[in-house]
Amino acid sequence: MKAYVAGVGMTRFEKPETRDWQYWDMAREAGSAALADAGIPYAEVEQVPVGYCFQPSTAGQRAAYELGLTGVPVYNVNNNCATGSSALMLARQFVEGGVADCVLALGFEKMKRGALGGGADGGDFSTSPVARHYGVMAARHGFEMSPPTAQIFGDAAREHMEKYGTTEAQLAAVGAKNHRHSANNPYAQFQDVYGVDEILAARVVHRPLTKLQCSPTSDGAAAAVVVSERFLERHEPARQAVEIVAQAMTTDTEESFASGSCVDVVGQPMSREAARQVYERSGLGIDDVDVVELHDCFSINELLTYEALGMCEEGESGELVESGATTYGGRWVVNPSGGLISKGHPLGATGIAQVAELVWQLRGEAGPRQVSGARVGLAHNIGLGGAAVVTLLRAAG
Repeated sequence: MKAYVAGVGMTRFEKPETRDWQYWDMAREAGSAALADAGIPYAEVEQVPVGYCFQPSTAGQRAAYELGLTGVPVYNVNNNCATGSSALMLARQFVEGGVADCVLALGFEKMKRGALGGGADGGDFSTSPVARHYGVMAARHGFEMSPPTAQIFGDAAREHMEKYGTTEAQLAAVGAKNHRHSANNPYAQFQDVYGVDEILAARVVHRPLTKLQCSPTSDGAAAAVVVSERFLERHEPARQAVEIVAQAMTTDTEESFASGSCVDVVGQPMSREAARQVYERSGLGIDDVDVVELHDCFSINELLTYEALGMCEEGESGELVESGATTYGGRWVVNPSGGLISKGHPLGATGIAQVAELVWQLRGEAGPRQVSGARVGLAHNIGLGGAAVVTLLRAAG
């Protein structure tokens, strides 16, 4: 059975502690918007997978209760930065498997200011779920006093630069592009435009990554209504439904750790395999894709993902972004929302917000950031530790 996204909604992503709201307020705002977009009441919803990382157990219920007290199952999902897409994947599986005809995928996060930690418990990395990942980093690069997540991705950037000649300007070009795109996104945390030189001149977080190449902590929520074909036959949606053509999740394999490379340990092999599965299941390839929302938690991860998705050969991603192939007027438009770097990154909401952007693009409703003629969109969401989810969407008709 096919699955469709019938409605989407999200809050503006905000700098933590700048708006007076709780996570359930965010969820109510995003969930209500998605239901209104689909043209249905909450009473039609049969299952609710809810993604978040930093709220307590059963926060999903507390959030969903803002939409209605109907007694439907609520599932709490936590998969690091891939949490939102993991909740969406559960929604799709419920629908495709015939378990439910209408599912609401909801994701939110209320975060603290400052850089994310490395997933350690009280600073003891021996108890961290990502201890093995950081162990690979430390064995090759040592351990510095910079934020751990920026450090492991920054070390991946150093390896890419050493192996392929990728330049700091090419890394900065990712940040410049995504900040430029977010200027047209009213949901984005940042809407300031910066040139490559300004990106390079910003404060260094972990060489070669500067602040304007790193995603911020954010508050916010996003939601998507996922429905079956038979639901669409019974309910004419308020907006055009968008088909989930294929979706895949992968986790770490031996390849992630065997090389001792941070490029592998931050998830490029997972992303490559998830993309391969999606292309195989859909019969479509990257050349069929018009618009991409990918996980640019740091500028280097956008470059690594170009390669993993097959947009270029290994080592050519710096040249690809520098050429303009991934912005308006190029072969693809990547992160028209501004991506994580400029739109923001509330972990539980990110993967669903990516899909919301693609739905608006494929329905031709993205306003000044609209990608002309967009028919096929690809979302890529990854969590260190690890999970990678790739979702392929296609406009109806």
